[in-house]
Amino acid sequence: MKEVRFFYTPDINGELPEEEAIHATRVLRLQSGDEIMLMDGKGTFYKAEVTMTTKSRCLYTILEEQPQERQWNSKFHIAIAPTKMMERIEWMAEKATEIGIDELSFLNCKFSERRVVKKNRVEKIVISAVKQSHKSWVPVVNEIENFDSFIEKQLPARKYIAHCYDEIDRLYLFDELRKPSGTTDDALVMIGPEGDFSIEEVRKAIEKGFVSVSLGKSRLRTETAGITALMMMHLLK
Repeated sequence: MKEVRFFYTPDINGELPEEEAIHATRVLRLQSGDEIMLMDGKGTFYKAEVTMTTKSRCLYTILEEQPQERQWNSKFHIAIAPTKMMERIEWMAEKATEIGIDELSFLNCKFSERRVVKKNRVEKIVISAVKQSHKSWVPVVNEIENFDSFIEKQLPARKYIAHCYDEIDRLYLFDELRKPSGTTDDALVMIGPEGDFSIEEVRKAIEKGFVSVSLGKSRLRTETAGITALMMMHLLK
């Protein structure tokens, strides 16, 4: 039986986006009559049939609309300082998408080794992971933002800053996530750069209502810390 291929089509208008169409026709060599699955990234899959192809175009007709249920009830947001080697944070974005994440933000901190992120590239990696893992929603990827302006934003009530300073009391993130919430279980965890947040940044975040947390006894790389925090959220979904 021929494997049904998934395509990201944010606008369901009878024709695949150009990049997806080229992949469908030149790489997969789909032809009229082949069945495909479309995902709009907003919670719905569409069973469709190819009706016409050229070298750069692929037209289809919708056979069935398939609304999807969310796999977790809360919204999970990771805000992370990108690593000097961008491929490491790109790997984290891919794996976070496969696991399940709603929003990914990048932080420009005092000790950041990278202060520029190509958002479009990260979005392409995320969309590829969405298709591979058959996720119904495409996570939001935000532009890099200065730490000070980020903590001033309207953020979930459950917001945490993970760091390694022994002189500041830290609670274990998993235990904090287990505590019942009176409003919502939406959660945000901030992860610092390889040199950690500055102690001033940690104190500023605490003043803004962030809870000071630890991810455990091991000292983790930035991208590993991001995945660890996300997995803790999912274990309690």
